[in-house]
Amino acid sequence: MSATPYLSVVVPCYNEGLVIEETYRRVASVCQGIPHPYEIIVVNDGSSDGSWSKLEKLCACDPNLVAVNLSRNYGHQLALSAGLHFASGERILIMDADLQDPPELLGEMLAKMDQGAEVVYAQRRSRTGDALLKRLFCAVYYRILRTLSDGPIQLDSGDFRLINRRVADIIAAMPERHRFIRGMVSWVGFRQEPVFYDRDARFAGETKYPFGKLVRLAIDGLISSSLKPLKFGFFVGGAAVVVSAPLGFYALGSWLFINKTPQGWTSILLAVVFFGGLQLLILGILGEYVGRTFEQTRGRPLFLVDKVLRCQTPPPKS
Repeated sequence: MSATPYLSVVVPCYNEGLVIEETYRRVASVCQGIPHPYEIIVVNDGSSDGSWSKLEKLCACDPNLVAVNLSRNYGHQLALSAGLHFASGERILIMDADLQDPPELLGEMLAKMDQGAEVVYAQRRSRTGDALLKRLFCAVYYRILRTLSDGPIQLDSGDFRLINRRVADIIAAMPERHRFIRGMVSWVGFRQEPVFYDRDARFAGETKYPFGKLVRLAIDGLISSSLKPLKFGFFVGGAAVVVSAPLGFYALGSWLFINKTPQGWTSILLAVVFFGGLQLLILGILGEYVGRTFEQTRGRPLFLVDKVLRCQTPPPKS
């Protein structure tokens, strides 16, 4: 495009062949309603369902669309980071391709930013499009994360948000490999304002975040946002000393003064198994931090790009 875009829309995409054309249509329709140059950046995160071929056809017809094809599947957060790397707009809208987060909120978000906000995040009033178990898990998780996090975490909000150029540059400069974008944006600070909405069901297809991936994202978010899990062993060890000290005095007194060993081999076995499990849990937490440190020191790039498509000129009129 000849003009520097005022707005960039970043959309990571993984196996969204059933919905990507509708996503593009709705996003383009919203962007055409603002009186400024814009670009739509769709990052294909190693899709295997024909999503890339559809993006190639869309790119041939729209000079405002940029399609980025990664060399393989890197995961949602790194695909999102790739989109932020290519975004050149003064304001950047981050959203998923499944249309659970409606692009039609853009106007309200831009208005909030016009009033001085540097980050406008979409906060969910309801999640009718999600299963009951997922809604419950997310509600509990965000409250735990806010309690343990070293910085502010907005409740019931995902990656769907509008950020300005300054915030985008700060996020891009952060070197960590295990990225939790919503937590990183919250950590930056500055003036952050919410807009409220009701989350819809997916337009088509199946969720790309089954329960296992959701748990993995939750662990990434917690460990990326806080060092408090490392203190878990200290508190558990202190509690064990407090509980075991009087029991130890009781057992020793019984042996010295009553000449009788207290019964309770079953309880001893249970205690050994319980505290053995806690030790393994603490070692697992330590292993997560040590493993991330090792991956960070290797210094590999966050992602590799296979191809970038952009139509330089509009198609000729028939």
